[in-house]
Amino acid sequence: MTSEQFGILAAIAVYLIAMVLVGVYFGRQGNSSTDAFYLGDRKLGPLVTAMSAEASDMSSWLLMGLPGLAYLTGVADAGWTAIGLAIGTYFNWLIVAKRLRRYSIACSAITIPEFFSRRYRDDRNILMCISAIMILIFFVPYTASGFKAVGTLFSSLFGADYHAAMIIGAVVIVGYTVMGGFMAVSTTDLIQSIVMSVSLIVIVFFGIHTAGGWGAVMDNAGSLAGYLSMTLIHDPATGTSSPYSLISIFSMMAWGLGYFGMPHILLRFMAIEDENKLVLSRRIASVWVVISMFVAILIGIIGRGISAAGVLETFSSSSESETIIIRMSGLLGSNGLFLAVMAGVVLAGILASTMSTADSQLLTAASSVSQNLLQDFLKIRLSAGAAMAAARLTVIGIALLSIFLAWDPDSSVFTIVSFAWAGFGASFGPIMLFSLFWKRTTFPGALAGMIAGGVMVFIWKYGVRPLGGAWNIYELLPAFLVASAAIILVSLATPAPSREICEEFDSIGKN
Repeated sequence: MTSEQFGILAAIAVYLIAMVLVGVYFGRQGNSSTDAFYLGDRKLGPLVTAMSAEASDMSSWLLMGLPGLAYLTGVADAGWTAIGLAIGTYFNWLIVAKRLRRYSIACSAITIPEFFSRRYRDDRNILMCISAIMILIFFVPYTASGFKAVGTLFSSLFGADYHAAMIIGAVVIVGYTVMGGFMAVSTTDLIQSIVMSVSLIVIVFFGIHTAGGWGAVMDNAGSLAGYLSMTLIHDPATGTSSPYSLISIFSMMAWGLGYFGMPHILLRFMAIEDENKLVLSRRIASVWVVISMFVAILIGIIGRGISAAGVLETFSSSSESETIIIRMSGLLGSNGLFLAVMAGVVLAGILASTMSTADSQLLTAASSVSQNLLQDFLKIRLSAGAAMAAARLTVIGIALLSIFLAWDPDSSVFTIVSFAWAGFGASFGPIMLFSLFWKRTTFPGALAGMIAGGVMVFIWKYGVRPLGGAWNIYELLPAFLVASAAIILVSLATPAPSREICEEFDSIGKN
């Protein structure tokens, strides 16, 4: 092993050990109840709330997917997606956060499925059961994609065995999640967001220098047809550009709708210690999201400049372009021990983006099984100790299933992330908004909306979107609209909610 490789590995090792120690610390603080394990006893500070929510949101998509997209086709695809996500982030914090925290306290709910059931007085917990099942359907492969990213990173950098690297990464993530619960996950997410930010800054300045300066980067981007346009898209195969249609713009911006239905993000709103501090959290989260996505797109443009300078080969496929930040880190690490350590920090940022999402997903999925399915739906009575054991065993079980799904290094499980985002956004997003803001929403309406949204994601993805043309719309948008329509129509066609539900709704007040 060269000194440069040692420096990179040492930085990554320090980061991984630090994550485990955080789990040990919060484990020693004690998780006396499932409320503490899943929601941190609602004691999250504004900074941790903001950064843990956004770190768990972005995943490796921020450091790999977005730069790779910008590298290949220019700023239109990546830019409109980023705009949609930025708008979705802001409005989620603005209109959902405070009201959800109040409502979840009024309902005594510590998970999103539990909130839905208690909001509509669903004594049979049907909403809770279906919500938990959907969380499992979409989160298990989502988590598997994170494990796969860890294995791919180490195998491509150090020639390590893919399976061994993936398992070690999974053990670290499961370790601090099982030991420390929600507070460990949220605190590590804060640390991971800082590491991700440092990674973005370091790689931008190094990349500009490697490409021959800012002028060289912009000259190259400007020479590519449609590359810097928001109304044109660059075709890397032919070197030409084509118009970026209005349908494509709405399709990419529709990513922002997904935020209203992300259980692992919504939980942060429920967990903050003081609802008045959500204003500060919103500002921190919104600024960080905008800056980080802008810099991620910039990295793709800079990477294209590095290829034009002949330092790296020109990538022609998304699987290649998504490794641009890893390849840039390799260049950084070949310039002495100090820069190798910095390269290790950058690569730790990629791990951070993956781990911060995987840990939140594991915890959310675990709460769905051990709390919502076993205790609430199946009515299995568990002591506090047994409930904690069930929660931890569920985390381990889900992790094992995710490892199994990601076992093939050439599998396409990573590509399902956008599909999972659509699934959560359409299944939970409309019902969350209507639950919080429309008193007339009924239990049958909520149930119809949840099922319609989830089903339509599958129908549009595999049955309608392949038709192409005007039908080539990201499945989240039509599924979200169908779910909303189902909620409205079924609610109006069924008896109005009870007086008890209406009085509780009125008691929440306005933001």
